Amino acid sequence: MSTPDPDDAALRRLLADPAHLTLDLRDATARSTKALGLRHAVVYLVDIQRRLVPQTAVAPALPVDGSLAGWAYRTQSLRVEESRTGGGITAWFPLLDGAERLGVLAVDECALTASSLTRGRALASLLAMVITSKRAYEDSFVLRTRTERMQLPAEMLRALLPPRTIGDGNVVSTAVLEPAYEIGGDAFDHSLTDTTLHVAVLDAMGHDLASGLTTTVSLAACRNARRIGLRLPELVRSVDEALSSWLPDKFCTGVIAQLDLVTGLLHWVNCGHPAPILIRDKRLIIDAMEHDADPPMGMPSLLTSQPRRTHEIALEPGDRVLMYTDGVVEARTREAKLLGLERFADYVIRATAGGELAPESLRRLIHSILDAQEGRLRDDATLLMFEWRPPPKGGRRFPRPLPD
Repeated sequence: MSTPDPDDAALRRLLADPAHLTLDLRDATARSTKALGLRHAVVYLVDIQRRLVPQTAVAPALPVDGSLAGWAYRTQSLRVEESRTGGGITAWFPLLDGAERLGVLAVDECALTASSLTRGRALASLLAMVITSKRAYEDSFVLRTRTERMQLPAEMLRALLPPRTIGDGNVVSTAVLEPAYEIGGDAFDHSLTDTTLHVAVLDAMGHDLASGLTTTVSLAACRNARRIGLRLPELVRSVDEALSSWLPDKFCTGVIAQLDLVTGLLHWVNCGHPAPILIRDKRLIIDAMEHDADPPMGMPSLLTSQPRRTHEIALEPGDRVLMYTDGVVEARTREAKLLGLERFADYVIRATAGGELAPESLRRLIHSILDAQEGRLRDDATLLMFEWRPPPKGGRRFPRPLPD
């Protein structure tokens, strides 16, 4: 007969106490750490995927690139090192909200055992849920992680964006949007049902508040149509009608797509936007998704009698599809040359060739482009990449265990 862990009772009392629901992150971390019998823990949250900023203790921020904490964040796996505070061990656990990377948790112990590692994982899971539930309405998270003032159009759009990364056992979708504090007309969207991944990349003309409003209306119309079960052509038509009714002098380009998670069949509509890119076996499949684009969404589409065209392609397991706005290929290299589609495709292939997780590939890709621009892009740049990875036939995919 097994003996219960003596720390279980303290944790049960903490979770059963209604007061724990109102604790701020610092107190929730301290009380949960004590209840689990751990010595000390500190939460670090990522800013714009360059720094990990401490939230529950006074400590220096850590670089995502160039630190063991950053390694844990980048690989979503446990990393261990000698404690910098003198004596003992620090274990770095990734903080994950489903597929979304929030940051890392540092747990300091005199020595690591199988029991303390299990309790550290439990603490990371518990605190990730606390962070996810509170950051929607507590500005303290934003105040601690922003490095500069966000412009109004960017503030409006970012309030509507979904998590950067979503996924389940069959698919992962991840996106980035730059410049982080000054976006005007770009946006992305992705969501899951039991059978379908819905994705969209949008680009309204201009870089002002009106551009942000155009994208906001397009995003809301897309979600509204999706949530009442409209098929892809009718969904795009709903965006056309919303823009022509509310903002008749504005229009928006975009690609809206739906992936069947069982069959891998991808359908999409291209509304005046750059064609998506297909990566298979770490190679670019040339022109696989190239088709003449339809008119942008809004009034221009209502002035033609031609219906929206829906394209389709059968994905293979492991395929990655990359959608982007023209600000990406219009960026310039360090030699002051336009990045262009060929150079951009090369960036994508090299970023994905090392077997990295999709969110990390995209993070490295956008920062390599930003670094070549000395941190400043000429136009908004949005990237969204999804990877279809169904379980083997006759099998069932389970979440990947966290490595020791």
